Amino acid sequence: MSTTASVGTASASAEGAGDAAPPSTTPASDTPMMDAPETSSPTKPSTSPPAAAASTSAEEDTAATATANTFLFASESVTESHPDKLCDVISDAIVDACLTLDPASRIACETVCKTGVVIVLGEITTSASINYEQVIRDAVRDAGYDDPAKGLDYKTCNVIVALEEQSPDIAQSVDAAKVEDSGAGDSCIVFGYACEETPEYMPLSHVLATKLSARLAEVRKDGTLDWIRPDGKTQITLEYGTNEKGVPVPRRVHSIVISAQHSEEVSNDKIAADLLEHVVKPVVPEKYLDEKTMYHMNPSGRFVIGGPHSDAGLTGRKPIVDTYGGWGSYGGGALSGKDATKVDRSGSYAARWIAKSLVANGYCSRCKVQLSYAIGIGNPISLHVDTYGTCTNKNGKTERDLVKLVEDKFDLRPGCIVKELDLRRPIMRKTAAYGHFGREEEEFKWEKVKEM
Repeated sequence: MSTTASVGTASASAEGAGDAAPPSTTPASDTPMMDAPETSSPTKPSTSPPAAAASTSAEEDTAATATANTFLFASESVTESHPDKLCDVISDAIVDACLTLDPASRIACETVCKTGVVIVLGEITTSASINYEQVIRDAVRDAGYDDPAKGLDYKTCNVIVALEEQSPDIAQSVDAAKVEDSGAGDSCIVFGYACEETPEYMPLSHVLATKLSARLAEVRKDGTLDWIRPDGKTQITLEYGTNEKGVPVPRRVHSIVISAQHSEEVSNDKIAADLLEHVVKPVVPEKYLDEKTMYHMNPSGRFVIGGPHSDAGLTGRKPIVDTYGGWGSYGGGALSGKDATKVDRSGSYAARWIAKSLVANGYCSRCKVQLSYAIGIGNPISLHVDTYGTCTNKNGKTERDLVKLVEDKFDLRPGCIVKELDLRRPIMRKTAAYGHFGREEEEFKWEKVKEM
């Protein structure tokens, strides 16, 4: 059983197994690393100092139980106040401010933050009159940064706004008399993913990592843990097996890592105990925890200096957190800070809509969808559907047939995506933290399954 506070033990076994051959039933296009500790009942979090990283007993315990039939896969998440995520939130707060007054606004807005300063830059064309500085300060306040000791203070931070209008060269390639006829706002590739692991049709590792970070923010906001400060990050590694169709099936939690910014006076013992009791237990189902589950609570040993004071933040630097936790694929473009004519965003929403609809309608157990677009052109350049060998042949549809089915059921021109998903609404800030997918709120129309 591991009692070290270091991430070294958990990563050593996974890295050491990285060259192992994948299970013969696991699709090669999405095969994570291999490892497999045995199962039993929950253990206590560690409070040992970081020097305990080379815990021989833990390394031997993990390595000795590896099998060829399971693998480890990790996903991470961050709180809304992590520096990078704060920048996503600020950028999308500006998007919403523009869309509220002018739904036809064109926005490409990037944010950078560091100690005592927030910089917003990009291109915005809108008829709305926006007090950008006030929008920025309000977003910083809402993220909990109200004291220089926390890394940023919304009242006193320096705010720099460097915004210009959208290039007319881009605008003329996108503009159309009807929104349905609009061209793509940029050339890009995007991906959507869905699976049967959870009711949300999302990977369990991603769902749990996201819920842990959301819970970390919740216990700060409601006062449950008065020592927590805004910045925070979570990571969870699951042990997966595969079923007879080669579909990954979660078996247990291998390890949990939580880094929570904290006040000066709290002890590491209290941090570990509080995070287990008030963050882990309310989120992670007990059936996945056992005596071999490793807990690394604030493994650095100290996290008083946090937020932008500790690390600079930048819009678009948490794409795996925003999407599927490392499962499926990622096209490369940021989601936040953009209006829906940018198909990095709207195309990603459409790809998820397709993938989830295919799985939910019983055409496959897992699905990855790729779309590609060219700037100024309406219809996608290409469409690819990958079911990882899980196509059920429902209604006689083979995997190749699913492409034609999607083309028949979905109009994937950017303007039609915007219209059908109602993406001119000021809903973008809500997507900026805790994932753009797997959400059941009314605003997330791309999560509504289309009958096929």
